Amino acid sequence: MPTLMRALVTGGAGFIGSNLVDALLERGDDVEVIDDLSTGRRSNLPADAVLHEADLRDTGRISEVVAAARPEVIFHLGAQIDVRRAVAEPSLDARINVEGTVGVLEAARAAGVLRVVNSSTGGAIYGDTERIPTDEQTVPAPVAPYGQSKHAAEGYCALYTRLHGLSTISLRYANVYGPRQDPHGEGGVIAIFCGKLAGGGRPRIFGGGTQTRDYVYVGDVVAANLAAAGADETAPCNVGTGVETSLLELVEILGALADGRPFEPEFAPARLGEIERSAIDPSRARERLGWEPKVALAEGLRLTLATL
Repeated sequence: MPTLMRALVTGGAGFIGSNLVDALLERGDDVEVIDDLSTGRRSNLPADAVLHEADLRDTGRISEVVAAARPEVIFHLGAQIDVRRAVAEPSLDARINVEGTVGVLEAARAAGVLRVVNSSTGGAIYGDTERIPTDEQTVPAPVAPYGQSKHAAEGYCALYTRLHGLSTISLRYANVYGPRQDPHGEGGVIAIFCGKLAGGGRPRIFGGGTQTRDYVYVGDVVAANLAAAGADETAPCNVGTGVETSLLELVEILGALADGRPFEPEFAPARLGEIERSAIDPSRARERLGWEPKVALAEGLRLTLATL
């Protein structure tokens, strides 16, 4: 895989996607974007960025864009990411996340794309597990349609590798946070809490606040995508820190960045079905992709707050 490449980013106007587009353009890569702007924003992209407004479910349109762009690599980040919406509308979630992924894979196969880097999810795929941090040997057991649709999309990526020889890899993200974050994503609590801190509000914690998550900075996730594009690995790889951080700890870290302003949480009843503990083991990505997280949580939060 050449250092510079022709790249196509689905979901490229979204939170992670637009940060990836910035990094690709900064390297000098040729980049085009597919996004339906349902949650992504045109303002997240440079004015001269090539944007194709298209719905992932419109397989004909996706095939046309991929055929014309002739990318060497497709970074597939376009998805339905709202877990609550997935529970309410599981068929919609499946059409976007499963059928949409199949459409991207088929377009990639037909156009001779060299590599597809698929964005997946860590905690939502593994579900409740006793092994913390969780590695890729853990049998997936999603507890919501979102995790199930992502798991199915991973299966189709692996199928296209076996059946058609299309090089694919799925990156299982922990809770991603950082600039441009959508508060409806898996890591949305940080976007919400940062917004409260910037606006002088109080963070709301559902339950006792001891529930943990693995928070990984968006810049590190971008680096993982770039590493995966240049690697030959096809097995799923976790992209996280392996570190558990509770909500109470998160509030404490943010409070230390509040310049003396009070930042005390308010508590609400626990939400049913919420995973109590989640952290994913990034060892495989370190060994096979040469990637590891660089940005500590306190520094990442500082960088995020600086953009508000």
